[in-house]
Amino acid sequence: MNRVTTLLITLGLATATFSQQPAATAPTKTVIHAAHLLDVKTGEMMDNVSVTVEGDRITAITQGAPPAGVNAIQLPNSTLVPGLIDAHTHLTFDPNFGYQELAVSVPKEALVGAKNARITLEAGFTTVRNVGARGYADIALRDAINEGMIPGPHVIASGPALSITGGHCDQNLLPYEWHAQSDGAADGIEGVQHKVREIIKYGADVIKICATGGVLSKGDDPRASQYTLEEMKAIVADAHRLGRRVAAHAHGAQGIAWAAEAGVDSIEHGSYIDDHAIKVMKEHGTYLVPTQYLADWMKENATRIGLPAMYAEKMKTVTAAMRQNVVKAIQGGVKIAFGTDAAVYPHGLNAHEFAVYVQLGMTPLQAIQTATVNAADLLGWSDRIGSIETGKFADIVAVDGDPTKDVTLLQHPVMVMKSGVVYKNTTH
Repeated sequence: MNRVTTLLITLGLATATFSQQPAATAPTKTVIHAAHLLDVKTGEMMDNVSVTVEGDRITAITQGAPPAGVNAIQLPNSTLVPGLIDAHTHLTFDPNFGYQELAVSVPKEALVGAKNARITLEAGFTTVRNVGARGYADIALRDAINEGMIPGPHVIASGPALSITGGHCDQNLLPYEWHAQSDGAADGIEGVQHKVREIIKYGADVIKICATGGVLSKGDDPRASQYTLEEMKAIVADAHRLGRRVAAHAHGAQGIAWAAEAGVDSIEHGSYIDDHAIKVMKEHGTYLVPTQYLADWMKENATRIGLPAMYAEKMKTVTAAMRQNVVKAIQGGVKIAFGTDAAVYPHGLNAHEFAVYVQLGMTPLQAIQTATVNAADLLGWSDRIGSIETGKFADIVAVDGDPTKDVTLLQHPVMVMKSGVVYKNTTH
């Protein structure tokens, strides 16, 4: 039995528990009647609103109660916001650091992904961009969700991340005699071109590259550039020609600037971003996905979870620098899209990221926009998600209260609908 067959059988077993439960089915027509609806584009609040959903789409938005006899979801104390978008997740991973990672198989990661997909959806995130997974487990997860096998958000999946040999996204925990290498390791222009094409062949929606060193990897410096400018230009040229966007893990300033110059669509983390990198990102319209809450979570939990010493010192150094640098990027006008790096901390806590953005100087509305209109634009899905409008996916989240006054309300959604199906409703 080959590896792919084993993975798919294992993922199928993971869905057995869900399949024993009654399948969630969307009625032909449903109306959500709520106290308020937030227009995330303008910040205006619409009161006494009814949103009509037919199939997986929004077909009408009106004021006033729905007519009698219509299948209605009554949310008299709630504000409706678009389904939230997390542009940087790792659904197939859990917080599991150091050599213990070696004990986790790809089939196990597929099972982990099934668990985390449901948790993430019920936390209000109806779309995620999964940037990095072993063995194409996130591709299988995406397909299983799309086929209705398991509940989960819309997944834009990358498959394995591209890495230089020995880089942040390579396998550096095993000694030489194992000849271990990650699925995405590739060097040189011909090597990276081949790897981009291979990853797309096996189903990737987006290409993830590791432009600099990282924190949770052995033997590298987060500030050091890894891929050369020429290699990244080759990656982006092939990816864009083949209709895929590119996300670049980058902490160091030079790597950020090179990646933006090469034409990547987003910089992930951006911890050591400087004035020059900010300038290049603005010139190229590159998004920054800041992943900030993980610093707070790690500060509180690193000792408890036993973060290995080889990572702990880097985590302390990087997180001490990144807040002030990201503030400069925000103030400098760099476009920001919401992302969490969930898996560095437990899935389901994604919405804690909003409060950090507000601490960094955004208004609550601006923070919400990073996970709605901005993230939809980054993903190239503005015609489908990111706002509550007719014709778009019926991806709708309800919270009790006004999130433009208290963004932490988004940590506690009372209803979650994805593609017209309600996956959570605690109001009845």
